[in-house]
Amino acid sequence: MTHDYDHLIIGGGMTADAAAKSIREADAKARIGIISDENQAPYERPPLSKALWKDKPVESIDLGTAKTGATLHLGRRIVALDRAAHSARDGHGDTYRYRKLLLATGATPRKLPFAGERVINFRTLDDYQAVRKFAAKGAHVAVIGGGFIGSELAASLASNGCKVTMIFPGEAIGAGRYPEALSEFLNGYYREHGVELRTGVKVDAGNADARGVDLKLSDGKTLRVDAVVAGLGVTPNIELAQQAGLKVENGIVVDDRLRTTDADIFAAGDVANFHNAALGTSLRVEHENAAISMGHHAGRIMTGADEPYTTLPFFYSDLFDLGYEAVGMLDDRLDVIEHWTTPFREGVVYYLDNGRVRGVLLWNVWGQVDAARELIAERGLHDVESLRGRLPKLA
Repeated sequence: MTHDYDHLIIGGGMTADAAAKSIREADAKARIGIISDENQAPYERPPLSKALWKDKPVESIDLGTAKTGATLHLGRRIVALDRAAHSARDGHGDTYRYRKLLLATGATPRKLPFAGERVINFRTLDDYQAVRKFAAKGAHVAVIGGGFIGSELAASLASNGCKVTMIFPGEAIGAGRYPEALSEFLNGYYREHGVELRTGVKVDAGNADARGVDLKLSDGKTLRVDAVVAGLGVTPNIELAQQAGLKVENGIVVDDRLRTTDADIFAAGDVANFHNAALGTSLRVEHENAAISMGHHAGRIMTGADEPYTTLPFFYSDLFDLGYEAVGMLDDRLDVIEHWTTPFREGVVYYLDNGRVRGVLLWNVWGQVDAARELIAERGLHDVESLRGRLPKLA
């Protein structure tokens, strides 16, 4: 079967939803097609490790993409892209023709070297539901990874009455991203909330059976748990772009209009490598704000707008009763300046490179994302004194 669209979107996440809504705002008659290898219509991804564990209903995360009038082809995977013919082919043999194409193919979670029903490499709604199946009160769950997803999942599982063991190769939660003292504080904070930490340790092997999972750790110890959840980061889904001969480098390379090296093909979201003027460098951002803002912008450009994408995305997290918003580069190898109102409970952390602010961590400080963006965009140099009291910026 052949399908004809003005605008074809490959990928069914938040980027695809934002693009479809943007296209529809600009063109009431445009034929829009969305192809997704997931069986669900586009949904919010952050609640999978946050709000759904606080009794938010699963139905509430649906983004309502169908209201755009876009045709959703779910459970389909594109296997070939023909740039000359302006067409794509899925694994069932269907062909999709397009005038403009958006690659919103997202990313795939890195996987543990063993598998089983009780081993979940966390990324999708199906993964959330799989974890929920085993996360009964009192169940022992191993969370592999001490980064963004691992720390959120550990907090959510512990808050729901699970016995949680975090296993990660670093010495502290968020190591490399947060200042050392803040990471060490989080270790103690998580332990106070009942989470066992196995730091400086990797999982060498695992064996899953019908009742649990046996883990073999790099320190020679073993661990028996009811389920294993991995938050090991992701890799961008660049296979289609590679097959089509588009430029690929840490994702799909796009210009300031989110165009690839083919003028009729765009990329946005987790998979897109774009240049950010404020930081003066190329980025690939795997967070909600980037997915939505890039999808919306791509939709505008695909329907005739001509504006550069200049947004510096932000991201946020919830860790028990702590939370933060962050903008730019969080890298503890930069010069770090900490201004705490209450140590490790409320404050702002600045990340500087040769006097220029490159990142801002707003720890339990809210409503300051735009002010942080403005600070990062500034050309002037800063130091401890010039940043003192700079944020929060009062209205």
